[in-house]
Amino acid sequence: MPSTELPSSEILRHLVDVHCHPTDAPSISHASMEKLGITICAMSSKASDQLLVYNLAKSYPKKVIPCFGYHPWFSHLICLRGDVSKEDHYRELFYVSQSDEDLETLNTLLNILPAPIPLDDVIMELRQNFRDFPDAMLGEVGLDRAFRIPFDYDASPRKLTPFTVPINHQVAILQAQMDLAVELGRNISLHSVKAHQPTMELLARMEIQHGVDSWNRISLDLHSCGFSPEMLKDIQRRYPNAFLSLSTVINGRSPNHISLIKVCDPLRILVESDYNDVDMCTEQTWDMVRTVADVKGWPIETEWNEDNDHSPGRGTVRRLEENWLRFKAGHHSAKRKK
Repeated sequence: MPSTELPSSEILRHLVDVHCHPTDAPSISHASMEKLGITICAMSSKASDQLLVYNLAKSYPKKVIPCFGYHPWFSHLICLRGDVSKEDHYRELFYVSQSDEDLETLNTLLNILPAPIPLDDVIMELRQNFRDFPDAMLGEVGLDRAFRIPFDYDASPRKLTPFTVPINHQVAILQAQMDLAVELGRNISLHSVKAHQPTMELLARMEIQHGVDSWNRISLDLHSCGFSPEMLKDIQRRYPNAFLSLSTVINGRSPNHISLIKVCDPLRILVESDYNDVDMCTEQTWDMVRTVADVKGWPIETEWNEDNDHSPGRGTVRRLEENWLRFKAGHHSAKRKK
């Protein structure tokens, strides 16, 4: 569990939780937001929470950077064509064997799932949200080959079906969102689980399609990254706009995150909570700050000096703040490391 020993508010106000889901929890309140001492990047993931994130950012503009987008876990709820029926969409997406059990499961699911949203409507909504928030990011979006469709996402525990979303459908939904992000110059928080190869192929395609300059105008955060250290090094060598953020709640399950921190470019590491309880975001993010500091051998500030300190021995929070500002600004050099 994260340590509850937090630094002063003077230090915390320089800390950014680059990925969390505060609107997912019913516990979020005005009191919670008022006592929040860090900046958070609040993610949306499905149709019902785009407006929740929108309203949270409107209410707390100095604390919340809104992130709009559709997560791969909900990509099956989006159809690529507007003229397809609900039944045809899901039957085509969840192509199953002709066993009685599979057909029965699909028929049950058809009675539960809503009518799909046309992709054009999704992009139109994202475009408007980005217009309303000049600093908004695209997130959380991505690819996931491990997730199985539940009968009821909000149930506890979830009862899962045997169905997954075909990777080609996920890629189509993701690329349309990323195309808009590049067009509008918006940074991206990217999820990738058991989908390393299609993720790499998509990144290469995006760079070719949009051109190196447009692609490098935005920043890409590999959130709660589960790649191997070798793959991370390859991505950061190929893409100067690729950053890494890790969370205790996800990455702390495996010692792999220590190896990722070791090999990560010190100018491109960020921290996150990936938490859905805003009351815990600060603790969770600070726990990862401590981990990064320990692995990188960086000191942690005990007080804040407003003077510009660019010395090699500068503190972890200052380094992470500089990285965040670099991520936020975009416009990365196209020169690649050999």
